[in-house]
Amino acid sequence: MTNFSSLEILDMSGNGFTGILSSYIGALPSLKAISLSQNKLDGTLQLHTKGMLKKLEELDLSDNNFEGILPPCLGRLTSLRFLDISKNQFGGNIPSFVIASLTSLEYIDLSYNHFEGLFSFSLLANHSKLKVVRFKGENNKLVIETENPSWEPSFQLKVLLLPNCNLNNFSSNIPKFLFYQRELELVDISHNRLKGSFPNWLIENNTRLQLLNLRDNYFGGPFNLPTDHYKNLSWLDFSYNNFDGQLQENIGKILNLQYLNISQNHFEGNLPSSIGDMSNLEKLDLSNNNFSGEVPTKLVANCTSLVVLKLSNNEFQGEIFSKKFQFFNNSLRVLELNNNHFKGTLPDKVSPAGSYLGILDISNNGFLGLIPSWLGNMQFLWSLDMSNNFFEGQIPCEMHAYILVDLSHNWLSGLSPSCADLSIIQHLFLQGNRLTGPIPKVTFSVSFHLVTLDIRDNLFSGRIPYEVGKLSNLRILLLSGNNFSGAIPKQLCWLKNLEIMDLSKNYLSGTIPHCFRNINFGKLNAIDAFDGLPQPNSTFLEFRHITIPYQEVEQNAAADFGIEFVTKYRSYFYKGGILDIMSGLDLSFNKLTGEIPQELGQLSPILALNLSYNQLTGFIPTTFSNLTHLESLDLSHNNLSGEIPSILIDLHFLEVFNVACNNLSGKVPDMKGQFGTFQNSSYEGNAFLCGPPLEKSCTRVDSSPPLPRKSLTTSKGKWCEVDPLVFSTSFWVSYVIFFIGVSCILYINPYWRQWCFNLIEYRMYRCYYFAFNMLRRQLNYTCH
Repeated sequence: MTNFSSLEILDMSGNGFTGILSSYIGALPSLKAISLSQNKLDGTLQLHTKGMLKKLEELDLSDNNFEGILPPCLGRLTSLRFLDISKNQFGGNIPSFVIASLTSLEYIDLSYNHFEGLFSFSLLANHSKLKVVRFKGENNKLVIETENPSWEPSFQLKVLLLPNCNLNNFSSNIPKFLFYQRELELVDISHNRLKGSFPNWLIENNTRLQLLNLRDNYFGGPFNLPTDHYKNLSWLDFSYNNFDGQLQENIGKILNLQYLNISQNHFEGNLPSSIGDMSNLEKLDLSNNNFSGEVPTKLVANCTSLVVLKLSNNEFQGEIFSKKFQFFNNSLRVLELNNNHFKGTLPDKVSPAGSYLGILDISNNGFLGLIPSWLGNMQFLWSLDMSNNFFEGQIPCEMHAYILVDLSHNWLSGLSPSCADLSIIQHLFLQGNRLTGPIPKVTFSVSFHLVTLDIRDNLFSGRIPYEVGKLSNLRILLLSGNNFSGAIPKQLCWLKNLEIMDLSKNYLSGTIPHCFRNINFGKLNAIDAFDGLPQPNSTFLEFRHITIPYQEVEQNAAADFGIEFVTKYRSYFYKGGILDIMSGLDLSFNKLTGEIPQELGQLSPILALNLSYNQLTGFIPTTFSNLTHLESLDLSHNNLSGEIPSILIDLHFLEVFNVACNNLSGKVPDMKGQFGTFQNSSYEGNAFLCGPPLEKSCTRVDSSPPLPRKSLTTSKGKWCEVDPLVFSTSFWVSYVIFFIGVSCILYINPYWRQWCFNLIEYRMYRCYYFAFNMLRRQLNYTCH
């Protein structure tokens, strides 16, 4: 190393070096700058700085795997101006004397480590040259305190980034030293639970301020800006706070932002028209507030640079897609209008320049009309949600999207298009429409990456195509509420990754396939639903300094969509992480026959099993005791016989158990564990069951076995479900209809009417004379 005694700059960054840092680097007396960033160095940091490195001004060890505490020897680097140890594994307390000794610092970055304990910001009070402080918290164990003790800074910062640092955790006040700053350009104090009113003085005192991030705090009250025009401020985020009231009318006159995010607050009233004067806006997020009225014409006409527009979860109304709506023709990548009261139709035509749209969500509004075919020209359209509107007609052949297509709960009709490109789609939702006919087999032969298929509550008919079994990535299959018939195809057993399957409310017949044991039903819930699927360029939505990577769209699509699944007698909505751990099989309300396969007892991870309202016979399998995670088991309204296996009391997570309306006999399982919570309704309609909670005692049980009876299923109902209210209502309705019918006939035909009146008169006289003669005979008898 003596040959390098005159070395001043050592830059070995970005080489992927591994191992520990050589201590001999500290023996180079002339070094002024060391950069070892973006390597894979690990171990503790050891620098032999005694009498050496006195001239060192820059030390960059960022993006490595160093661990342990910061060595005290760093405090001897008194000439250090630049210190970056971010993105490592350093932990423990930050040595106060080390930071306090480095008074020559201009730039310090301690972000993304595992520091803990209390760090007093006043240690930097004498660092008069300090310009940049970056300290992004990582493990929520570090508390940065700026208010105790009271102090005044000798520095004028340009950059202050302290997100997620438990800043002033005791008082929750915004740092007072900021009152003395006049040269700030970037300020990020997000995710710190700070409270108070909007710090408009921060903008007013720092005319060079470009970025202000107050996201995820407890700031509240009205949002008031200074009156002057601040042309330098381009990035403003105070989302996830408690601001309320209306936005001031002149906000677009004061600010000319590129990025504005005020989502997740309590703003209300109309959106100021001046917001349309921010002609440079590239991202505008007003979602999750209480804004109402129509979207200003200025916004949809002037802000043609918008890349991201989010107006979801408000009370907006009117026809936003007017002739002045310019976004589809320019730069728009993300458009979210969901959960409002917008109405009208989508534009008939869109120029080719609008083909970069990546996310379109207009769900839960009042849009109507046909689905325009230009949606098929959006080659980057990866997430399309048009659910819960009034779209009608057929699904265009041009429809496609990479991640998600949701057209559920509309008025779509006709046959399912066999020409649509579903080769790369992952989540398809068509529930609650009027789609008819059989499912085209070609649909499944090309849907290689399908993860979710939901076509419930339509008018699909025919057999379930065996090609469904080729969807190897399928996790959720929902076909209920249609007119499917025939046997359950055994090819469904090929869907080993399936977690939820709902075939209920159809006309399926035959037996339950024994091979269902091959389906994992939740064993693979830790596997990413997108694993193994092709991923395009990660910056496919990049535009003007705003990058919306594929991974973000992927995560949003996975987190936002959810499904309804009936279990425990209720329809639950499963979403995000909860959906990942849910598993269930629902074959209820069909015409299935035969015995329940013993192999279903091998589906140990399953949480919900519903076989009710079928024509199943035989015994309840004792193997069901292996379903140790089962929470809901419904076998009601079948023709099952024999005893209820007592071993089922070992199902400790069972919350719902129903075997009503079968031919079961014998003693009900002991009221232990979860079975102690089940009432009479779980067993009613089984005349030969006995024991608590039933009133029938087992000491006087008829020893003769119960005779098998035929199922009295009518329209998927049972003999034990006779409702007195329904019976009396139907009786009186029939009586009234009969009376009205007879009256109409007599009114139309005068001969029949005259004959009827004569007959009634004749009967009346007969009754009169019969009563008169009887009375006279009685009187004569008394007199004699």
